[in-house]
Amino acid sequence: MTQIITTDLVALDVDFGARPQEVIPHLADLVAASGRATDAQLLATDALAREAKSDTGVPGGVAIPHCRSEAVTKPTLAFARLAQPAAFGGPDGDADIIFLIAAPAGGGKAHLKILSKLARALVRKTFVQSLREATTAEEIVALVTDVVHPPAKDATTATPAASTPAGAGVTKIVAITACPTGIAHTYMAADSLTQTAAEMDAVELVVETQGSSAVTPVDPAIIAAADAVIFATDVGVKDKARFAGKPVIESGVKRAINEPAVMIKEAIAAATDPNATKVSAATTEASSSEDASSAAGSSLGWGKRIQQAVMTGVSYMIPFVAAGGLLLALGFLFGGYDMANGWQTIATEYSLSNLPTHDVMVDGSLMTFDHSGLSLYIGAVLFAIGQAAMGFIVAALSGYIAYALAGRPGIAPGFVGGAISVTLGAGFIGGLVTGILAGVIALWIGSRKVPRIVGSLMPVVIIPLLTSLLVGALMFLLLGRPLANIMTGLGDWLNSMSGSSAVLLGIILGLMMCFDLGGPVNKAAYLFATAGLSTGDEASMKIMAAVMAAGMVPPIALSVATFVRKNLFTPAEQENGKSAWLLGLSFISEGAIPFAAADPFRVIPAMMAGGAVTGALSMALGVGSRAPHGGLFVLFAISPWWGFIVAIAAGTLVSAAAVIILKQLGNKKAATPTPAT
Repeated sequence: MTQIITTDLVALDVDFGARPQEVIPHLADLVAASGRATDAQLLATDALAREAKSDTGVPGGVAIPHCRSEAVTKPTLAFARLAQPAAFGGPDGDADIIFLIAAPAGGGKAHLKILSKLARALVRKTFVQSLREATTAEEIVALVTDVVHPPAKDATTATPAASTPAGAGVTKIVAITACPTGIAHTYMAADSLTQTAAEMDAVELVVETQGSSAVTPVDPAIIAAADAVIFATDVGVKDKARFAGKPVIESGVKRAINEPAVMIKEAIAAATDPNATKVSAATTEASSSEDASSAAGSSLGWGKRIQQAVMTGVSYMIPFVAAGGLLLALGFLFGGYDMANGWQTIATEYSLSNLPTHDVMVDGSLMTFDHSGLSLYIGAVLFAIGQAAMGFIVAALSGYIAYALAGRPGIAPGFVGGAISVTLGAGFIGGLVTGILAGVIALWIGSRKVPRIVGSLMPVVIIPLLTSLLVGALMFLLLGRPLANIMTGLGDWLNSMSGSSAVLLGIILGLMMCFDLGGPVNKAAYLFATAGLSTGDEASMKIMAAVMAAGMVPPIALSVATFVRKNLFTPAEQENGKSAWLLGLSFISEGAIPFAAADPFRVIPAMMAGGAVTGALSMALGVGSRAPHGGLFVLFAISPWWGFIVAIAAGTLVSAAAVIILKQLGNKKAATPTPAT
């Protein structure tokens, strides 16, 4: 493999600035200047986008910003030893040792193994000290080369679990580490735990790293002999059912780097505690979050787990909404809006060889449509497919909430509960309730101890059967009608809104869409809008238009601001602004996240101000959208289209002006790029 670091990728005792937004572009410049990247700004933008997800500072005054990028042509490490440390969010303060790990976007896994070896070396104090004491770039290259191309095989385990006789008073622990990117934190957490365990008495620890490089599963015999399990992950644990019944300590991956001894001691305590949290036989890939990395407890609380489960359900539901809603919009485009009154008859009783005319008999009555022939038939077929997709949204929401809580055994009862919600008219509120109920009940049933002969039937037959029965009975006997009444009342309230009340709702939805730019609050507003879209009533379409318009504002506004007042933004932000407008026009609010992550106290309020203006104007002008996604590219499904554009333009101007004013009132120096050295 090509040498991963060379002397022209090393900068010693330099001042690259005090923030990641200043340091990372300088390191990207080194990579581009060495011929290993085609575009320094694109590389910097990708690295800063990764940085916005979670800080890359680690113990010891070290930071490891990293990313995959289309700009990178060879796997590369760029190194800087800073004269003035920078704030990378490390647990023990600012960092003066910075590695930029740049991986090609389409690269294989071989180079990721090498990058992971560097990450592991960074948890060794002697290696970091050697980096600080080096006097030449050649020394740095030699030190790094020694760890990424070691003479002996690299291992992630401490003393092998089988080496200690049974009953010797040794606590055996299996750990799983995983981060979203799978390049650095995954392996640093593994070695942090491993090295700490090696320094402790009567502890044996084996780590399985579920990173981007090849995953080598822990031997089932080692898992069977383990006294406790540690899950240090920011993503779902693969094949979690292997650990069923084991006491478990759960956290984000960064806690394993920062507090390995604490986590191991918690695992030791859990191994002898009969009341310790255990991995349920019913659970599989429930995701953890960055917030969990700072949790002091041994497991996630129920409130957090339910919140994550609802977000999982919404995430899985969105493809049904997007596909179905856009197909409905295309159906209207081809067949005309009046086609909604007879689409089922047209789609099922006509064909390509028997096309409908303007006059079609629908349910015994003759109806006249604006379109005819192939256009009307294709429109009806597209509408029928879209209706089929939209018919799954409540069931999908419920099913995948249950899945997030209880794994595969929760899927069937979750879908059943969602379907019952639709039957009873409980809608998406019923879907939320049945999803949580199904997940909790399935999880509880799965945690019961049963004879081995019954155990194999639990996840496939017994848990889905009993949970579906209980959820269905609860809905029909107790919950269905009250939830349906709530949905009816909500629908009546929405339909009755006019004037100032509609404008107020638009303001609230606009604020929610721009508060966390794709986060839970944003998704809650989007769910509220899409849930009623399948009904086709006017109020639901107005809410959908307000939500989509407000969500488009932040990326467009920030793009405008970077063009108008370029000097207020870092080079990476300026580059990001060149494409953010297109993301905004496509209704991808996440295009504003890099800006908000770098300067949340000025960017987020400015975006919320524009979002509120857009939501209010959209409602005031009576704009309605039959499409749940697509932004400006589904303008044909929005009426009046000019009102939609006016609302977005007004909000964009407000947000762009606000962020420029707030940036000017703030610390200009922090936003001004440091000259390259």
